[in-house]
Amino acid sequence: MSEQTRREQVAITGMTCANCSGTVAEAVGDIDGVVDVSVNFATDEGTVEYDPDRTSLAEIFEAIEVAGYEPVTDTVSVAISDMHCANCATTNEDALLALPGVVRADVNYATDEATVEFNPESVRLSDLYDAIEGAGYTPVREDGESDDGSGDDARETARKGEISRQLRLTLFGTALSVPLLAIMVGHLFAPDLVPDTVFGVDFGWVSFALATPVYVVLSREFLENSYTAVVKNRTANMDVLIALGSTTAYGYSVVSLVGLLPGAGLYFDTAAFILVFITLGNYLEARSKGQAGEALRKLLEMEADEATVVEEDGTERTVPLDEVQVGDRMKVRPGEQIPTDGVVVDGQSAVDESMVTGESVPVEKTEGDEVVGSTINENGVLVVEATKVGKDTALQQIVQTVKEAQSRQPEIQNLADRISASFVPAVIVNAVFWAGVWYAFPEFLAGVVGALPLWGLVAGGPGAITVLEFSIVVFASAVLIACPCALGLATPAATMVGTTIGAGNGVLFKGGDVLERAKDVDTVVFDKTGTLTKGEMELTDVVTIDAAMPDGGERPETDGGQLEPPEALTEEEVLRLAASAEYDSEHPLAQAIVEGARGRGLDVGAADSFENVPGHGVRATVDGREVLVGNRKLLRDHGVDPEPAAEEMERLEREGKTAMLVSVDGRVAGVVADADTVKESAKQAVRELRERGLDVMMITGDNERTAHAVAEEVGIDPENVRAEVLPEDKSDAVEAIQSEGRKAMMVGDGVNDAPALAVAYVGTAIGSGTDVAIEAADVTLMRDDPLDVVKAIRVSDATLQKIKQNLVWALGYNTAMIPLASLGLLQPVLAAGAMALSSVSVLSNSLLFRRYVPDHDYRLLGFLRR
Repeated sequence: MSEQTRREQVAITGMTCANCSGTVAEAVGDIDGVVDVSVNFATDEGTVEYDPDRTSLAEIFEAIEVAGYEPVTDTVSVAISDMHCANCATTNEDALLALPGVVRADVNYATDEATVEFNPESVRLSDLYDAIEGAGYTPVREDGESDDGSGDDARETARKGEISRQLRLTLFGTALSVPLLAIMVGHLFAPDLVPDTVFGVDFGWVSFALATPVYVVLSREFLENSYTAVVKNRTANMDVLIALGSTTAYGYSVVSLVGLLPGAGLYFDTAAFILVFITLGNYLEARSKGQAGEALRKLLEMEADEATVVEEDGTERTVPLDEVQVGDRMKVRPGEQIPTDGVVVDGQSAVDESMVTGESVPVEKTEGDEVVGSTINENGVLVVEATKVGKDTALQQIVQTVKEAQSRQPEIQNLADRISASFVPAVIVNAVFWAGVWYAFPEFLAGVVGALPLWGLVAGGPGAITVLEFSIVVFASAVLIACPCALGLATPAATMVGTTIGAGNGVLFKGGDVLERAKDVDTVVFDKTGTLTKGEMELTDVVTIDAAMPDGGERPETDGGQLEPPEALTEEEVLRLAASAEYDSEHPLAQAIVEGARGRGLDVGAADSFENVPGHGVRATVDGREVLVGNRKLLRDHGVDPEPAAEEMERLEREGKTAMLVSVDGRVAGVVADADTVKESAKQAVRELRERGLDVMMITGDNERTAHAVAEEVGIDPENVRAEVLPEDKSDAVEAIQSEGRKAMMVGDGVNDAPALAVAYVGTAIGSGTDVAIEAADVTLMRDDPLDVVKAIRVSDATLQKIKQNLVWALGYNTAMIPLASLGLLQPVLAAGAMALSSVSVLSNSLLFRRYVPDHDYRLLGFLRR
């Protein structure tokens, strides 16, 4: 292997034969930059030698995935405790990506975390820590992290420690700076009352004594980080600007104090105030970051601490949550948390699932129903069998999904990153340029600007300070005002809050990039069954039919001489006979009839005899009477004329229902109809989507008549219905829709929806759907409610509005302030304060966003309901 190439050993799953290994080898070998590749089917491994300057491990792994196989990777999140700007995040990203074996790395300045996907065959967690330390930053080591996620305690401890440290530094600097402030105010507003010495010591040396500890203690971190950035990483970050500004003020003052610049002013107070303001800003920023992630931490804190496990002999014992195993049965009393995900095996109760779905109304649970860990049992006693524990539970998966979403930033962040990458060097060049211009042409610029307003007020006019002194002031102000902290926080802070809002309302975005895309959707394509409809057949109609006696038989006369219907059957009797006939059938249509009859309080039992007629219906004897339930052909084959029910059959079928004839003793007695009923919120969801200007479409494998009936009920235009689409053709249908230039959100819940979800601009899976569909989707809706599609789009739109607000503020601030500082209109102290305030304001603006509820559209000027 040459010095320019790398060799990676990769574990690969999904290979079933030698042809599979050949397919993988061919796919990887076609990549430009791959020098050599060999894949071994027997060991499920491959070895790849590649040139990192021409390709990346991410491209190689992607090629394996496109070929239909899965390279084994691991993903971890590492907290980093001392990043100060977006450039710090970029530096850490570059350091991690340079590590052989790392596939992807995303570092989020707002959350102080790095999310790293790597090849476990060649990278260990300690290697990631070493790479971060090598870049000059401090990873929060969590080598002892347990499966239940308790490693998060180390991050929280580190976060609190950073907040406490910044507070101590701020208080220390403030205590020594207050006397400096008093001296400065006295000299400005009452110079005649201020003595020249204190206990015989010149005020200059007093200022030196007070400012030096502040400079030494508070600037140390900025100086060290500046050295690391410039010397080791060949870059410039926020710390470089702060170090330049504060050191310029302090160093100039020292030189002046010892007499090397006779007549020059002293700026010890400026140096101290700069560092105090910046440190105060860091403290407020650290606090704000902690508040932004508070919702997720509170979610994890809602986990139960212990569970009551029921043994096989009926005895109960209380155990810590981490000792619960899959298959254990747990008793959950009223008011207690359900310890972990499971299925109810005994009992009935209402469960508050609001912390997972955002739905405040408790959900009724009975035997066979699934329950989510950490939700609250409201009333009855439940016995729950654990199905998922530890990090596999829904709550842990929600938290992990949100964290991953926060690490994957929207595309709009690329703009901020590109600006930040070149911003600091440009600011330094600008500061040096204007300092030089002021030094070379002071009188000309003073005439243009107009008596140097701020410094004229502070120092008694331009003649009160030397030209060199003023040039240095301009330099310090220009570098301090332009720190790109606010720009680096604008996107990740809003994304962090937006993804958390989504999770709190049952909407999970897989990444910030998905969060950004969802707002651009112009077409929403719903799968019908299980998405717009409940996916379960229900009895909807029972109709009696007044038919003639077979074989021309006459009806008996009543006492009044009128003809009496031959044993006229009521709706209840028609339904009871049909349900009894269908009792032993396993067909979903039959079960819907049986459940419907029971729901109406009818006594339903097995028939005396039962015959299933495949594709047509059933024949049975109930209470000595011959009963047929099925289609027209079934009745004709048994000599019964279905014509008397033709009108009702056609009516029900036009409504999209499955109608079945009921014949009793040789004549049509009635019609029963089943339907996959539309979800209560489907019509509202379609209406609200259309009000937003979106086209709404539906794809289904059902026939045209049923599809159009459902579409009409929910408000979808007939021309937007794609019916009789085979499962394997759904993805082609979505691609055809998008080929028209549309950006489609596909919403589905089944295995056969997964390919369509994958090809859509945004794939959205109903949370009650299959794991395959959820895995293929970009957005997961925890509730079985199509109205949450609207919520997902609203959260996306609101988050991007908030990001744009932040970017406008951050860019506007720099655009306005840099010229002011360059023209000598801003003091270094004010520049430092304004810089600190800009970061805090962006975070505060994002934190205000936490109040947003996606039941209505977000408005820039407030949370207004339509």
